[in-house]
Amino acid sequence: MIRTNLSTRPFYNQRAVSLWIGSLALVVAAATVFNLASVIDYSRNDTALATQASLDEARAGDLRANAAKLRASVDPRQIAFASTEASAANELIDRRTFSWTELFNVFEKTLPDDVRITAVRPGFDQGKFKVTIAVVARSVDDVNAFMNNLQMTHMFRQVGSAVSERFSESGELLAELGVEYNPPAGHAAGRGVRGVARR
Repeated sequence: MIRTNLSTRPFYNQRAVSLWIGSLALVVAAATVFNLASVIDYSRNDTALATQASLDEARAGDLRANAAKLRASVDPRQIAFASTEASAANELIDRRTFSWTELFNVFEKTLPDDVRITAVRPGFDQGKFKVTIAVVARSVDDVNAFMNNLQMTHMFRQVGSAVSERFSESGELLAELGVEYNPPAGHAAGRGVRGVARR
């Protein structure tokens, strides 16, 4: 004979199910909050990047406009002229370098006894290396002898009459000679020489 009362309500584990459902809802809520925070953060970053890109494009446009203005303001003839002059000067310097030692060695060999050099001024003129030599001599013949000696070295061209001549109070002849100097290749370079050298 069965004594169990089947009409009573069966037992269910409601507490465990509620706990499981609550945990699942908490996880879903946390994921939702995380996703919303990520979307907001990405949206802010996207807005900042779009703003920066817009600023960069505007600045690039300004730079292109300025570059176009600068290109329009440059005279191609002036650039070509400057380039030609620079090329000629560089070619001359590379082809014939300057050495003070060599120049003064030539002066020492060609200088007559009655002529003294007081100053030497180098310079470029129309792509040619020019040297102005100031001398003190007793007579015009001594200066002519010095110029003839320079001509014989084949390192000087256009050795003609003196640029200027005058006699001092003591009777000495003060003269300046302008010559074109063509030193032999292979000497130490003297680019940018300037000033006055005195013997």
